[in-house]
Order: sequence, then C-alpha cells, then structure tokens
Amino acid sequence: MTTNESPVGFAGNPQAANGLALVRLTIGAMFISTFFENLGKGLYTAGGYSSLINHYIQAGHSPAAWKAVMGFMASHPAMAAPGQALTEISLGILLVIGLFTRPAAFVAFLFLTSLWVSEWGTAWIWELLVPMLASLGLAVGRAGRAWGVDARLSQRRPSSPWC
Repeated sequence: MTTNESPVGFAGNPQAANGLALVRLTIGAMFISTFFENLGKGLYTAGGYSSLINHYIQAGHSPAAWKAVMGFMASHPAMAAPGQALTEISLGILLVIGLFTRPAAFVAFLFLTSLWVSEWGTAWIWELLVPMLASLGLAVGRAGRAWGVDARLSQRRPSSPWC
C-alpha cells in the first residue's frame, strides 16, 4: 500500500504527503471507532436513531430548515439509521486504506458538516469542526497519494481526480 516515490503534487516534499496521510488515517480511524461506538449504543436501530435526532431537534440551536430535515430523518429511521451506519463505516474504511481518497474525504467533510450543524448548542463547537475541516484539507491535498491504495493507482494515472 505504500510507495517510496513522491506522490504527484508533493515532489520534493514527502513530509507534507506523510503528514496528510497521517491525518487521513486519523480521520478514517475516527469514523471506524464512531461506527462501533454507535453500534454498541444502539444508535443504528430505529428507536435509538430517532431518539438521538429528536434530542438534537429539541435541545439544539440549528436553523429551523435544518431541524425540518432532521425531523424527516427521525421519522424515517428504518432507512436513515442504516444509511448513517453505512456512511460512517464506508468512509472510515476508504480513508484508512487510502482508496478514492478525494471523494471520500469530501463526502466526509459534507457529512461532518451536517452533524456539526445538527449539534449546534448541544456539543462543544470544536468537537466536529476540527475533523470537518481536516476532511476538507484531505480532499484538497490529495491525501491518498501516500500510504494508500491511491498511491498505486496514481502511478498509472497521475492526473486522476479521484486520488
């Protein structure tokens, strides 16, 4: 999964590539650990999911339009809960192995942004803001091109926007 060659965009600066790869692994591990934590708490069940989302609606300070979106999700937990579980574990795995890193990191940014807005007023503001912006940095910085499957794929297609 690793290469000794400098990834495209990091020629002459492998430390930057290694730093982004370290952040990528950390964010991926965060998603995987969150998946198992939420699984253990029963938050991917219909009752657990809708209870949590309804708590955010009642206690949070997110905009009314966003609370309407959350209300829709809470009223369809049989689809939303497994969808969130699949999103979290998939993003975690893709980021850890460094496959399709740019799109995975961008989806992680959007997903974490939605969670951040949902939790306004119920959690410390930096709790999701830091990994959210780190995910955006991973997408911009092509973080899969060191220590990941994308490093191998980019050797064949250096201009690929996916890695």
